[in-house]
Amino acid sequence: MQKLTVLVITHKDYEFPDSACYRPLFVGGKIASPLKNEGFYQDNSGVNIAEKNSSFCELTGLYWAWQNGIFKNNQYVGLVHYRRYFAGKKLCLKKQHIASERELLSLLEKYDAILPKKRNYFIESIYSHYQHAHHVKDLNCTREIISELHPEYITSFDAIMQGRKIHIYNMFVISSEKASEYCRWLFPILFELEKRIDITQYDSYQKRVFGFIAERLFNVWLVHHQLKFCEIPVVNLEGENLFKKAINLLKRKFLR
Repeated sequence: MQKLTVLVITHKDYEFPDSACYRPLFVGGKIASPLKNEGFYQDNSGVNIAEKNSSFCELTGLYWAWQNGIFKNNQYVGLVHYRRYFAGKKLCLKKQHIASERELLSLLEKYDAILPKKRNYFIESIYSHYQHAHHVKDLNCTREIISELHPEYITSFDAIMQGRKIHIYNMFVISSEKASEYCRWLFPILFELEKRIDITQYDSYQKRVFGFIAERLFNVWLVHHQLKFCEIPVVNLEGENLFKKAINLLKRKFLR
């Protein structure tokens, strides 16, 4: 058994970390250019839901890892994106410093999970933000499903929705045992939601609904299980315009 594998979710060939613990995972079943390394994973092999990638986003990679032995073969697993990593000091990628295997394992000796720093929406609740940014009926339907399948989670669900801060990006590093528990809880909820909502008229952005919902549900699961976690800044290799994000947040709230 390996100690740690961090899956780097990507839909295209890119520059990846020179570290054995980071393994690129191509999602969506399509590769834009030839693979540079035979060690790259693909989510359209084995047991998979690769065809759902346009609406499940990085979750098709998470599902593939869960169903195809990645969790079983590692003590810890992580999920990051080709352009988003946890910040660190020991490993350099595209002139940015990201967390090395040693740094991650050192933190996991003290914490149950490594997560991105929470995003604070300041002027509105998590529920209100979803209402202004997406189709809130889908979030309401999710609550209904949880009340049917896992009523013991409703208190945690409501607490998250009433709050103003959440971990986003579906990024984490956690024990494989906990990751398996999360997947066993998450995917039945999403598959049931898929049956109950109609997204055929959504644009390509809003069709990513199951990825958006999962970002919220991960926080619900964390709160319910009271995991001890540390928060680390996220490094965006392509930069991020925070001013533009703030303007868009205000537009969605007041103009939508």
